Amino acid sequence: MSEPDSAPRPRYVGFWKRFVAFIIDSLAVMVVIVPLLLAVHGQDDWQRLSDSLQDALAKAAGGVQLDVAHLVQSAGFSGPLDILIQLVLPIAAVLAFWKFRNATPGKIAFAAKIVDAGTGKTPSDRQLLMRFLGYFVSVLTLGLGFLWIAIDRRKQGFHDKIANTLVVYDDD
Repeated sequence: MSEPDSAPRPRYVGFWKRFVAFIIDSLAVMVVIVPLLLAVHGQDDWQRLSDSLQDALAKAAGGVQLDVAHLVQSAGFSGPLDILIQLVLPIAAVLAFWKFRNATPGKIAFAAKIVDAGTGKTPSDRQLLMRFLGYFVSVLTLGLGFLWIAIDRRKQGFHDKIANTLVVYDDD
């Protein structure tokens, strides 16, 4: 007769809760980024962006192919400060939350955390970086890497598999 496992099995966080956590995280990022962009860009930049977007939508409705990169650049939203605010800051925030809290605000709202899939302990810095880079794989597969969470037995997306991480409920 075999002995029962004394260690409790992890409870994996599923697709829909992780999706809602993503929405919470996106809103949190916007709460920080939008005021910074409002402070950096004057009224003229915002009016130019609004006008450019309206023009682009009218052209798109008429079947004209759009150059979105040119549209954003011509509106004045592509300088070094914009890259810092819209790209570097969110990436740094995600990595910092993962490192120091094992979760982003959205995961924290569900009492979830990221753990090493082998040990159940805090992931290494290398795993966290691989997990972030794995997001690109999840996106470049037309989102299949994220949808995979819904069917995987351990609720791992491609980014989790690449980094050997799990998202589990924090039962501490």
